[in-house]
Amino acid sequence: MLSVKTKNYIHLHFLVIIAGFTAVIGELIALDAIPLVWYRMSIAALLMIIYIKLKKFSLKVPLKVLLKFSIAGVIIALHWITFFAAIKVSNISITLAMFSTGAFFASLIEPLFFKRKIIGYEIFFGLVVVVGVGLITQTEFKYLMGIILGITSALFSTLFAVLNGKFVKNHKPSVISFYEFIFGVVFISIFLAFSSDGFSLGFFRLSFSDWIYLFILASICTAYAFIGSIHVMKHVTPYSVVLTYNLEPIYGIVLALIFFPESETMNPLFYVGACLIICTVLLNAIFKNIKKPKI
Repeated sequence: MLSVKTKNYIHLHFLVIIAGFTAVIGELIALDAIPLVWYRMSIAALLMIIYIKLKKFSLKVPLKVLLKFSIAGVIIALHWITFFAAIKVSNISITLAMFSTGAFFASLIEPLFFKRKIIGYEIFFGLVVVVGVGLITQTEFKYLMGIILGITSALFSTLFAVLNGKFVKNHKPSVISFYEFIFGVVFISIFLAFSSDGFSLGFFRLSFSDWIYLFILASICTAYAFIGSIHVMKHVTPYSVVLTYNLEPIYGIVLALIFFPESETMNPLFYVGACLIICTVLLNAIFKNIKKPKI
């Protein structure tokens, strides 16, 4: 019989596999990045409000806080748009390798938000990440736009994570996410309203398979993954959660090779560069735990 802690560790890895599978779903959906994210956030917001009502959480927050949630909602929308756009113009492997650069951005952004000094080894790890990106760019230059979009997505993801780190101290995570999803949908809707393509009839004409993939993306890969991660954190240390989620690019790239072997098989130097980036991310998380002051 497995212990509660072991079950939650298994659940955690399952959640990380789901996170990696998000990129595969994005590749399978025929929609462009912007409508894809609009549908994802709309469906996820609907599912989240159902969860909030079942849990009887209050949605009341001050106007000043709502404004902060709106900024975070725009940022997460931009993160997902650039993430899926990177997949569309390159492939999953390139996108996930670039997404791993988020740890480098975090080492620069966190000191600004939390007013701490930049740590020496973070600068070194940042330089290693740059080398990894350089190797990938050199060998896969044809995917330059995907590389740029992937790095941009990582930057938005880091900004979002830092902001949410401040929000969760005072508000329920599910309520935060609900408002962020709603504001993300509003932001994209305003953009589409002034776009030439906009909300045309074609926007709402989706194939049956796209509806299925979108529901999986919004329910399992978004709402369930979020709620599941909250449950896991009750039994697993935050360090273990962060370290395990850093395996997302590895799981994602392996899944991409399984589902799309022809388009996802890369030059050997790509894997050298990707390994440099991902190993640096893992080492960064390990160093942070070692350096953490004991209380």
